[in-house]
Amino acid sequence: MNILQINSSARREASHSSRLATSIVDRLLAASPNATLAVRDLGHERHPQLDEAALGALFTPADQRTPEQAARVALDDGLIAELQAADVVVLGVPMYNFGVPAQLKNWIDAVARSGVTFRYTDKGPIGLVQNKKVYVALTRGGLYRNTPADTQVPYLQAFLGFIGMTDVQFIYAEGLAMGPDAEQKALASAQTQIEEALPA
Repeated sequence: MNILQINSSARREASHSSRLATSIVDRLLAASPNATLAVRDLGHERHPQLDEAALGALFTPADQRTPEQAARVALDDGLIAELQAADVVVLGVPMYNFGVPAQLKNWIDAVARSGVTFRYTDKGPIGLVQNKKVYVALTRGGLYRNTPADTQVPYLQAFLGFIGMTDVQFIYAEGLAMGPDAEQKALASAQTQIEEALPA
């Protein structure tokens, strides 16, 4: 089993979402000691955003790209290959201003490629990144679960499903900014959710 852990927090050691993602991975590795793990920290391994130059490179035929264009496309190719090789994907996702971090959006823009991770047909789009289990550790300062203000879950469900990843489980840690007691309770609840999702 190949596990891909993607941390999207701007923080490193202080990131609750990354810690929870690691907790999920630890239980996966305990159950499958021979599994391989790749960790991508989007907050500190900065991927360039999708801009006009990147679009120009992507829409230029491979044999006509300049060296600079080829290098830019190769960056996205690496993320796509990493995703395709994974059997299990674990995402650590904090909420920033009601949405996902910009660095996670950059990753999404990089791996969403027509003809590679999805394709359009006369019956609608088909996701090509299939047969993968996805765990998403969500951390929020307030309480948003099952409310109209939770834009993250619908967005991630829509995108992941669009490229073929429909087996998605969300782990929630909410109320982290509502005082020490609320923070402790939220993290304990998240850990219980992880243990229920991945029993020993």
